[in-house]
Formats: sequence, structure tokens, C-alpha cells
Amino acid sequence: MDLRIFTEPQQGVTYDDQLRAARTAEDAGFDAFFRSDHYLAMGEGDGLPGPTDAWVTLAGLARETSRIRLGTLVSSATFRLPGPTAITVAQVDAMSDGRVEFGLGAGWFEAEHAAYGIPFPAVGARFDLLEDSLAVITGLWGTPVGQRFSYAGANLTVTDSPGLPKPVQRDPHSFGPPIIVGGMGKRRTPALAARYAAEFNVAFAPLEQAQVQFERATAACQDAGRAADSLIRSAALTTVVGRDDAQIRARAAAIGRDLDQLRADGLAGTPDQVVQRIGEWVEQTGVTRVYLQVLDLSDDVVDHLELIASEVMPHLA
Repeated sequence: MDLRIFTEPQQGVTYDDQLRAARTAEDAGFDAFFRSDHYLAMGEGDGLPGPTDAWVTLAGLARETSRIRLGTLVSSATFRLPGPTAITVAQVDAMSDGRVEFGLGAGWFEAEHAAYGIPFPAVGARFDLLEDSLAVITGLWGTPVGQRFSYAGANLTVTDSPGLPKPVQRDPHSFGPPIIVGGMGKRRTPALAARYAAEFNVAFAPLEQAQVQFERATAACQDAGRAADSLIRSAALTTVVGRDDAQIRARAAAIGRDLDQLRADGLAGTPDQVVQRIGEWVEQTGVTRVYLQVLDLSDDVVDHLELIASEVMPHLA
């Protein structure tokens, strides 16, 4: 079981906050440090001091960590043009000596696009853009050095690209860093994952719905002639762990979440309770990787992550 830390910096944290959390996660033995790719805070709060760009941040973390894997869950095809993004991700992969993973989705947060002048097409067009983007990015990475890549899709055309630079990693499905595709789309999402992804992720869904979605991903792999067990199953769950009820409630209050709802749809409780809940996810969905969404990156994040590492992680080996 891989345990990964997943953060939402658009809610109002600095680069230094993220660096502290990433280094703590690395020192504590977590598999990866991931962040969202958003430009606008969600819900209540002003998001101060303002958003940090995901890939600029990951480039910095690539040089200031040494072991932990780094990535996005997930970047949006609506504001990550595939050609420049292929260059960016390949460069950060090199800067990290091959520790990058790349989550890409169709985009969903309309207010974020309006706030920063980013076009927001209808849902069908966004999925067309996602499909074209995956084809272009993997095509650029997979084109042999010295050859040229061209592509004509529903929304994108690429002509005679040298497809440089090349990433350090060479995943068999992406020809570069492992790609993560996820979501609750019934048809196109699983099909794109089966074609391009190393991992299929379901985020913040009830266990029963996640189970159905993983079954769709398995069927999509079968339709594509791919072994279903070659596609990693992962879940992202909001996480609050405490030594006792008082600490659990304080940490839930710090992120403005209802504790009962967290217990039902996320991971909330003592270490033993969280281990048990993760075990239920493993048994019922077959996940082998869990992204622990940790929303509070204040000074308390060090104690929070060290508690999970010492009291939860050893029981999931």
C-alpha cells in the first residue's frame, strides 16, 4: 500500500508551507507529495496570500527534496496547453531525477476560469480537449530523437514538432512520467485511462460509487486489450487523524469540515480507526494507493504527518 500526501495550496498557503510539508512527508517515509492544480480558492476563505502555480512549485520541490515522488492531482487540460505542458513536465522530471507523475483532467471549476480569463468550453468539448492533449503529450514524449511528430485532432493540430525535451522516465503507456487519469465519468474517463494512464484515481467518492467506477475502468482495459491489473487503482480521501477525540475534532474544525461527514466519506479518527477504514477500501475496491488529502498546512502539519507515518503506515505495509 502506497500512502501519498495530497494538498490543496489554492486554499491559502505559501511555497514555504508546501516545502515544509513535502520535506516532512519525505522524512516520514510517505511515497509521494502531490498537490492540486488550481488558481482559485474554493468555499469560504480569501485564499491569501494567493495561489501558487503547481508546476512552478513542483520544480522548486524537485530541487529541494531527494526521494519522494511529486505530481499533480490533477492538472486541467483547459489551462495546460499540451505542447508547453509536455516540455514543462519533462523538464521537472529531469530536475527531480525521474520522480514526477502527471495527473491530467478535463477541468471543472468554472469560476476559476472566469477569474483568470481562461476559456471554459462545454463538457463535451473539454473531454475532446483532454483526449487531444493526452495524444499530443504522449506523442511528443514517444517520438524518437531525430524524428518529427504531427497530429490532427478535434481541437488541436501539431505540425513537425521535434518532441523535445525527453523525460527521464519512460512509462510504457505515456512514454514519459506515469500519467494519472481519474474521475466519475462513465465512459470516456475509463477509456482514456485504459489507453494512456498508469493509474486510475477516484477522488472523494463514497466507497460504493468508487467500486462501480473501478469496475468501469476494468471493463475499459478489457475493451482495449490491456491487462486490468496493469492499471493502478487509487483513491483520494480527505484525512484527519488524531490521538484522541479532542485532537480529531480540533483538526476537523481547523479545515472547516463536519467530523461525521469526514468519518463517512473520508478518513477521520484515531490511527486504529483510519487503518480499519483503509482496509475496507482495499477489500472492497482493490486500491493499492491512497492519497491522504491534508488540508491544513500550518505548523500542525508536522505532527499530523508524523502521527500518520508512525501509527498508520506500519499497519498497511
